[in-house]
Amino acid sequence: MLSREDNALLTRVDRGTPMGDTLRRYWIPALLARELPEPDCPPVRVRLLGENLVAFRDTQGRIGLLEELCPHRRASLFFGRNEECGLRCVYHGWKFDVDGRCLDMMNEPDAHGFKDKVFAPAYPTQELGGIVWAYLGPPERRPPVPAFAWMRMPATHRQVSKVIQESNWLQGLEGGIDTSHAPIMHRLLTTETTRPGFRPDNPFVRGKAPKLEVDITDYGYRYAGIRPLDEARIHVRTYHLILPFHQIRPSRSESGVPLVAGHTWVPIDDENTMVYNWEYSTTDAPLTDEDRLERRLGNGPLDVDQTTFRSKRNRGNNYLLDRQVQKTETFTGIDGINVQDRAIQESMGAIVDRSREHLGPADRAVIQARRLLLET
Repeated sequence: MLSREDNALLTRVDRGTPMGDTLRRYWIPALLARELPEPDCPPVRVRLLGENLVAFRDTQGRIGLLEELCPHRRASLFFGRNEECGLRCVYHGWKFDVDGRCLDMMNEPDAHGFKDKVFAPAYPTQELGGIVWAYLGPPERRPPVPAFAWMRMPATHRQVSKVIQESNWLQGLEGGIDTSHAPIMHRLLTTETTRPGFRPDNPFVRGKAPKLEVDITDYGYRYAGIRPLDEARIHVRTYHLILPFHQIRPSRSESGVPLVAGHTWVPIDDENTMVYNWEYSTTDAPLTDEDRLERRLGNGPLDVDQTTFRSKRNRGNNYLLDRQVQKTETFTGIDGINVQDRAIQESMGAIVDRSREHLGPADRAVIQARRLLLET
């Protein structure tokens, strides 16, 4: 269990909170690069760590991330005109570049020099691996830009997606580093079904309850779930936790292509999370549509609205739970491995009361993650 005080320390992310200030010391995924497809395209609203922002790609292709409300009269810059290397508020015509400098004020004479005294709060960005990364912390504490292997892969060999989860970020992270639930919740009941999940003959499912080994590292930890299969064989599944909110694991496509995959749980605010999903092929061959994990995880365009990034299977429709499928084909009756994860994690409430939990040895990775985050 976790005390209510420590639970609040880990889950509250507004500026000025302990975890909010900690997360602002890292580069954070802000949006997918494809949401800003070309120079001078429409701006995009972004909510990150409880802050309302607006992102735009200027005439030169640079990406700006500004506070959404214009510093003049607090009108939304989302309605602005993205033109000639700046975002112009349509209320009084104040225009700002990617660094927040005011370039023009249509309602003020140039002779006054007023525009040189006004700045829109702006955050640094980097476009890497199909994601726009942002740094929201103090300039003097800015770390190097992330250098994950998947960020260096050509677009033909990697896939990146995102989806909103209606719960606190820690619930998503803890689900992603909990190996003991996966062969239970994500199992199939028959080898005859074509639905996504782990088949009954998969060693991950056939193995007994896991013994967890957690090794602390300078980036977080690596851990393994070790499951006995018989007297001579074991099944080992490994994961990495990269602080503060990245998970990396080996995977494999339906056709057998070896992959490395992972998730990043980015707090939108205290009660909502944007989950970034990525994978890349470890072979020379590019990923095919059939190889992309988003198809069986429930994170692709067939399952997630590509404008709102909300899952089509959601709390409002009970995630399209099919009780007959639950009896005959899958353990949950819900299609999509990560849809199943979201359904259960969202069912806990926006912020789960961890003081009422009863954790056991199988929860060792979750317990260790909480300790590391409290020490960060």
